[in-house]
Amino acid sequence: MSDSVRIISIIEDSYDTKTFEFQWEEKVSPGQFIMVWVPGMEEIPMSLSKTNRIKSITVKKIGKDTQKLHDLNLGSPIRIRGPYGKGFDLKKSRNMLIIGGGVGTAAIIPAVKETGADTIIGARTDKDVIMDEVAGKYTKNLWIATDDGSRGFHGNAVQLMRKKAEEKEYDMILACGPEIMQYHLYNACVELGIDCQLSLERHMKCGAGVCGCCVMDDMRVCKDGPVFTKEQISKMKDFGTSKRDECGRSVKL
Repeated sequence: MSDSVRIISIIEDSYDTKTFEFQWEEKVSPGQFIMVWVPGMEEIPMSLSKTNRIKSITVKKIGKDTQKLHDLNLGSPIRIRGPYGKGFDLKKSRNMLIIGGGVGTAAIIPAVKETGADTIIGARTDKDVIMDEVAGKYTKNLWIATDDGSRGFHGNAVQLMRKKAEEKEYDMILACGPEIMQYHLYNACVELGIDCQLSLERHMKCGAGVCGCCVMDDMRVCKDGPVFTKEQISKMKDFGTSKRDECGRSVKL
């Protein structure tokens, strides 16, 4: 069953990304997601960037569906259903490092708030960095990595993670971001002997584990994930190599 909520705040995170806040009483864990719909768009999955009584979704404008969300105003209604999936296990670590890449940063913010763990935010350029001010309020150590060096560390988030792992002994990495980033991050964790939990993304139609569009090997991202453990990822042949399109066909990444 879906619920109708109204937008109570709109935050301009960057030139192409907005955060929409709404009040919703459902209990949500960091890393879970909801299905979102407004008239004129396909229903799409969105991670929650706030998980308390006031919740939010953070939307990067990349197509016609996200454009519909960007067109919303204060008071606009949206239909949501969920929450779905398995979130981050925040109790399995003594010394955690949290990493967000691109708009995937939105999904890790609730975990940053709850743990105060060291955090890396990666982006292509300075203008693509989002939610750094929010993260900075909850963590003592926030590092920024930009591919072009326009802000912070000159390089990607995985390169910066390797540097920080030399300086401090982390026992868990939490991350969400582009799959290519997470693929190299997983390999770095294997090499360095650090445990990890990664929030993965696939095309989803139902969000409840029925349609099979988001299957990776024998795992459903919407039901068995979207957060997967290092052990689960080690058995995934599709991770970093292929995904299914909207028709269910396997395509190379």
